[in-house]
Amino acid sequence: MNQHSEQSSYREKLIEHLFVSELLKISWLSRGCELEVAKPEVDNAGYDLIAEANGIIRHIQIKASYRGGKTARQKVHQQLASKPAGCVVWIYFDPKTLGLGPFLYYGNDNGGPFPGISELPVARHTKGNKEGYKAARPNIRVLNKGQFTAYESILEIYDALFATT
Repeated sequence: MNQHSEQSSYREKLIEHLFVSELLKISWLSRGCELEVAKPEVDNAGYDLIAEANGIIRHIQIKASYRGGKTARQKVHQQLASKPAGCVVWIYFDPKTLGLGPFLYYGNDNGGPFPGISELPVARHTKGNKEGYKAARPNIRVLNKGQFTAYESILEIYDALFATT
């Protein structure tokens, strides 16, 4: 059994919890317990978490890939651009230990608005219909790995999310 593919929903939640716990640990150890984290009740606007620190409120979409994986792009809901400081954090993890990092980040600095994605390519469904046609998903855009900024550590991604300078 390949847990990473057969238990992908479980893994997704696990990586999310590990990420949040690492952010909270930084807040506890060196940032005066300033970080607040909330979860949306409904997932229809493209984000997984709402996190606030230093007066910056982030709507964060989390993506995860194991280190050495071949994924070169991610699909992002266009609604994320309507959030004042929306962003995407693409978390790489060790498939054996689940250690986190490096991290890829797509968003603006200092809590600025989410960079426009309306001009990015429209995503298509991964499975075709009975004729093999893969229909467009008009609310989903494709971000290439090269459009992200790379950070090696959880501290660096924390600062990318919440630094005010």
